[in-house]
Amino acid sequence: MLPSASYNYMRCAQKPLNTTFSHHLSLPRSRIARLPLLSHSRLVAASASRSTGEEENQGQNWYQEDGSSGETLLQLFREKQPEIESNKGPGAVYLVGTGPGDPGLLTLKAVRLMQTAHVVLYDRLVSEDILRLVNPGALMVYVGKQRSYHTRTQQEIHELLRTFAADAGATVVRLKGGDPFVFGRGGEEAEYLQHRGVSVFCVPGITAAAGISAELGIPLTHRGLATSVRFLTGHAREGGQAALDESIATAVDPHTTLVVYMGLATLRRLITELTEGGIDGATPAAAIERGTTPEQRIVWSTLEQLADEADAATLQSPTLIIIGKVVALALGWQQAQLTGKSLEVPGAHHLPFPVLPGVVPVPEDLVENSSGWRML
Repeated sequence: MLPSASYNYMRCAQKPLNTTFSHHLSLPRSRIARLPLLSHSRLVAASASRSTGEEENQGQNWYQEDGSSGETLLQLFREKQPEIESNKGPGAVYLVGTGPGDPGLLTLKAVRLMQTAHVVLYDRLVSEDILRLVNPGALMVYVGKQRSYHTRTQQEIHELLRTFAADAGATVVRLKGGDPFVFGRGGEEAEYLQHRGVSVFCVPGITAAAGISAELGIPLTHRGLATSVRFLTGHAREGGQAALDESIATAVDPHTTLVVYMGLATLRRLITELTEGGIDGATPAAAIERGTTPEQRIVWSTLEQLADEADAATLQSPTLIIIGKVVALALGWQQAQLTGKSLEVPGAHHLPFPVLPGVVPVPEDLVENSSGWRML
């Protein structure tokens, strides 16, 4: 039976892919398990459909179902890496921001932790290219969420982090898109772990607002146009819509750039509240799907027309919304005004991941600083 999209995959062993699938960058079969939920089931299913004999009998080594308990995962980890508990005391958890998607925007500290982690819990918004940088021996646990579907509850994620660090003595990396402390629930995870005596550290990432606006040439503040910037969420927790509406109402200011995370599904309501609050419907705006990645798509529009244009372009989550006079400074906005085309297709801004000259990872015992990197 092939694994379905509702399964949670993770790294358990090394085995080459069938040559039929060599176009997947010769990725070891076990590393397919590390791809985000929206794509990994397709790849695993395709690979499994070609396998025969011994490979089929080893199917249980390649994935675990979503419902696997913390005890089950801990047992699996101990079987794969029994030396960890015997050689170390309590472990630690690192909340690591991976930025908006482009691996070139990772910090050096984030890469070092990814390459030395024993266990990695990763979200839906962590890109494939970033996951490929993780230590090949790390146990990967997918804990992604999307609207109306969570592979695990937040409480279950909390307990998994505690279990691997406190009970197994592992170095646990919690990979999050953007920055852990900007609409990433990193504060909740840190608070939970600290109250239970688990060491927890945060490694900042470039939040989507900063990374995407920079790539598009939208300054979030600009003399004479925007004296401040405000980050909003378009997604309210259960029972929190009133507080969200109040937050939006207080954000009405023609000299403030508004950046809305997770706002695509509630975009029409957001626009109504902003225009009724006094923001000019002709204010420049942009909706950016999968910003800084090769799949990036952008809709340039006015605030009052943004929802219709986003629907026409069939934008999907994750999509960031930027509203304000500064949007008109972007070359993409100016081109859209000249051509009358509101949708900007993939690849217009994205640059390939560059090699970082002069920076190489070195063994930790060869450096004195905490970063573990040496400049040549």
